[in-house]
Amino acid sequence: MSRIAQTFAALKAQNKTGLVTFITAGDPSPASTVPLLHALVAGGADVLELGVPFSDPMAEGPVIQRACERALVHGVGIRHVFDYVREFRKTNQHTPVVLMGYANPIERIGVDAFVEQSREVGADGAIVVDYPPEECEAFAAKMRAAGLDLIFLLAPTSTEARIAQVAKVGSGFSYYVSLKGVTGAGHIDTAQVAERIAEIRRHVSLPIGVGFGIRDAATAKALAGVADAVVIGSRIIQEIEASEPEQAPAAVQAFVAGIRQALDA
Repeated sequence: MSRIAQTFAALKAQNKTGLVTFITAGDPSPASTVPLLHALVAGGADVLELGVPFSDPMAEGPVIQRACERALVHGVGIRHVFDYVREFRKTNQHTPVVLMGYANPIERIGVDAFVEQSREVGADGAIVVDYPPEECEAFAAKMRAAGLDLIFLLAPTSTEARIAQVAKVGSGFSYYVSLKGVTGAGHIDTAQVAERIAEIRRHVSLPIGVGFGIRDAATAKALAGVADAVVIGSRIIQEIEASEPEQAPAAVQAFVAGIRQALDA
């Protein structure tokens, strides 16, 4: 059982909603990444998504786009991301880390190298936004063979065939994008999300995390009875942007702790 599967099984046994958090590697500086990861865990995050900086993050809104730009100014790339995970694992062996990004950096180093290095540094899986599940059976098999999960996005517009394909090749959990649009946009219709997740569960037995638009404790709490986990990214990066770099971990930990408290209430 993968570390992600173990985490979701433990959450289910405790009747708890998972908290999945996202930051971009190298933002606001290369030295900030590992302290921020530890701060997220201290605040109550169950799964960490670590964004691989990319120059054309098509699914991201302006907040995460800015984070990618700041990281790229520092020259942070996928090999640095592996280094951050390796460093994080020196003192945390239990919190799953999912690498989130786009196909280009993976294709550049090669799929086999990506899988092997992810396994070697202690990552637990990947979300590759522009890898369609219909074309990922071989990649998913390589990931599973290395003990890694390949996680796919599902959207309000996903067809029944797409959902079935994600059920076939995905593992770890499924990520439901609650809004049509980019990260950080709009407001979530909880009733609509609940209806859509019920449809997805007819095909997908994996835990389902909901993201794209969760900005505060109230929204997170409203989804606690609907999803297996909530995913927060843009709002965390806004906390980083509003803080001096040395104060960012404390600010992020306090924000995440508020979300955790709401989920557990």
